[in-house]
Amino acid sequence: MVKLKLVETTMDVLYKPECCVTRLLVMLLVNLTQLDAGTDSLLQIDDEKVRGLYVMKLVRSFCRTTHEKDDDSFEHVGSILVNITKQRAGRELLLDPKRGLLKQIIRQFDSNSSLRKKGVSGTIRNCCFEAENQLQNLLLVSEFLWPALLLPVAGNKIYSEEDRKKMPLELGTALSIEREPVNDPEIRTQVLEAIYLILLQEAGRRAFWSVNGPRIVQVGYEDEEDPKVMGAYEQLGSLLINGSGMEEPSTETRE
Repeated sequence: MVKLKLVETTMDVLYKPECCVTRLLVMLLVNLTQLDAGTDSLLQIDDEKVRGLYVMKLVRSFCRTTHEKDDDSFEHVGSILVNITKQRAGRELLLDPKRGLLKQIIRQFDSNSSLRKKGVSGTIRNCCFEAENQLQNLLLVSEFLWPALLLPVAGNKIYSEEDRKKMPLELGTALSIEREPVNDPEIRTQVLEAIYLILLQEAGRRAFWSVNGPRIVQVGYEDEEDPKVMGAYEQLGSLLINGSGMEEPSTETRE
């Protein structure tokens, strides 16, 4: 099907004004991008002049529709993004700061749609596999990245003022009030795995400390009951301890 240019045909029909099967076409793209050839076609790997155009259009549609007000025909775009970021070319496309796609995607984590949240968390996790070479581009959107990664695993408690004053405003404010828990254990596991990949880098550990991340995962672990998620917390904790991450990094410089 991919050889028959089905991806190109689907994208063409999807954006025709008279299209009335949007959801079905988006779901077809989910299936097609489970294949490497389908992902290559959607990324437009072979045509440098238009490379990434299809993905940019899908991200724009994903971010312009909402779960609350529409039938959310584009909510499955999150699954497409997970599929394409299994390839390095897809991760590099989303991490390109000139395109600004990752920032748009992360902001969709505020949606009430579990499917959207799972798509966003899975996409972030995949992008974090590039942390060794692209950590700076990940941290460019830290204002949105850390809340998306830490709030799902922050537990149910209202945090003390002492804890919150060590956090950026967007985290401290959210943790000062009662909040809806993220009930899907897969999402919680994905964000913990993403944090783990970031913390493999020294600069990532410094950034994590700067938002009081260790305290957040400590409190979250105390509330966690799912065995798989607890395992992800413990893997992260082991890295923090063995990677000298439990001690706040020194700000001193050496001559």
